[in-house]
Amino acid sequence: MERNDQLHEEAEEALNQINKKTGRNMPQAIGTAVVLVALILASLLIRIDLFVLLVVVFMVLALWELRVDFATVGLHIPVVMLWICSSFTLLATYYAPYHLITMSLSVIVSIILVSISASAKLSFGNRLSLAVAGKLSNTDASARLESSFNHDGGELHHSRISHVAVSVLTVLYIPLLASCIIIPLTFNNHPVAHAIMLVFLPALSDTGGLFAGAWLGKHKLSPRISPKKSVEGLIGSMLFAMTGAFAVFFCTYDSSIWASRWWVPIVAGVLIGAVGTFGDLCASMLKRDIGIKDMGHLLKGHGGVMDRVDSILMSAPFTCALLWVTGL
Repeated sequence: MERNDQLHEEAEEALNQINKKTGRNMPQAIGTAVVLVALILASLLIRIDLFVLLVVVFMVLALWELRVDFATVGLHIPVVMLWICSSFTLLATYYAPYHLITMSLSVIVSIILVSISASAKLSFGNRLSLAVAGKLSNTDASARLESSFNHDGGELHHSRISHVAVSVLTVLYIPLLASCIIIPLTFNNHPVAHAIMLVFLPALSDTGGLFAGAWLGKHKLSPRISPKKSVEGLIGSMLFAMTGAFAVFFCTYDSSIWASRWWVPIVAGVLIGAVGTFGDLCASMLKRDIGIKDMGHLLKGHGGVMDRVDSILMSAPFTCALLWVTGL
């Protein structure tokens, strides 16, 4: 009995050490990841349209998280208008015959409508206040003190141009980059392979960076922005993404493609590893400026939806361009 208790304590200590190194609750993170992978693969195998709808749902959730995050520092983004514009942009990009033109026009119209809505600063109900209160309860005391929700005047201490600027940034960050996930589904007749490269390779890159950084990381990549990021983690991200790219290529393309484009998985791995890490650093810098730890709490062990899709969004235009230019 004592032996069992000792083994149990040692296992808990080992798990705590792993959680400390990775900065996550690993059992929860693995369980959530399994569910997400199963959901995405099911949508891809059943019908590509379901995957498109899944992207729309994730972007809607991500926009709500950004609305709450910006609200903690008194910045307003018109989330309802962003939901409408983002959903329309993503769906129109996929279903319209001229995908790139449709995406460009939709983003331009979205910027105009969102800018007008942001200047009006309309808000409905008290759901946002409750969400902000919940967010602030999980952050540090200084952030709670600085939040506009703890001061008279609320969002009034920011100029209208600040609200418009952050709303336009959100349009460029969510619907524009997410459209680069949709466009590769429409060319060269390899939608499943393209979707896997766009979604799973950045996730695989994150996993490689996480484990390489946790076990081998000694040289800090950017200690001021993200103390856990390391050069070794960046290399691990590239190698994992490269390995995944080779696997996708092996299962998708024939020998003639391999003979002329064998180098593409190498370029894809380096691009996704580097750009995905940059996306993580951008999100970390944003969280540091706002004064929060996670973008949200919708995904157990992973934080918020934005914490999972930041590297996917940042990598999407580069992967899309690489697939387009190489004719894959």
